[in-house]
This record gives sequence, structure tokens and C-alpha cells, in this order.
Amino acid sequence: MNSFIVIHADIEDVWSALTDENKLTQWYAPGSPWEIPELSAGQKMLFTLMPNRYNNLAEKLPMTLTIGKIDPYREFSFYVDAQQTFISFSLERQQDGIKVMANMGGYDESLANLKALTEGKELPYA
Repeated sequence: MNSFIVIHADIEDVWSALTDENKLTQWYAPGSPWEIPELSAGQKMLFTLMPNRYNNLAEKLPMTLTIGKIDPYREFSFYVDAQQTFISFSLERQQDGIKVMANMGGYDESLANLKALTEGKELPYA
């Protein structure tokens, strides 16, 4: 089951929040750093999930990710290398805003944070 949200912001701002390491650190598991040396398919990224009140981690969990697809303003996808989990965020322009869809469920809180960040509001799950 997919997760999705409609965001009232420019598509450029939403795309930037999905692909910029500093913005990802703000909304996707806030405070968990991302490193994206090169934003292109096949390149490696590093995501370090930090313990917080939304997970049961006792210590930080670094993960290597491989960028799958980059279709500007449409899709950003990557693989979690250790688990071979495929994660994709798709964007679609609609009359009432930008629909952002994750390819699986469980992203409601993260997408709510993305919406708040791009709309200039306080993050609900920080």
C-alpha cells in the first residue's frame, strides 16, 4: 500500500526537499544525516538513522543506499543495500498542489514532515 500527501508548494521546492541532503536531514527522520556525494543513478548515498522517539534504536544505524532513478520533478528512487529494499518517491502535479507518493506504506509521518517543511510550517514529527 502506498503513502501519499498533497503539498501546496512549488514543485521545485518539493523536488529539492526530496533530493538535497540537508533538506532530507530536516524532514526524513529529522536529525538523521544524509550524505549524497553525487545525485545520479547508480551512485552511493549514506543515511544514518539516529535513535529517536519514533524508533527502537539504542544506537545510530548507518545505511548505504544506491540511487535507482532520478527523473527530475517526477521520481527519485533508491535501494537500501543491506535489505535490498526499493524506495521510490513520485511527484505529480495536480490542481490543488503536488501529490507526493511513496511506493510503500508507513511513510505518513515522513510525508507530513515533508509537507510542513515545503509549506514553511513546523514539522509535526520532529
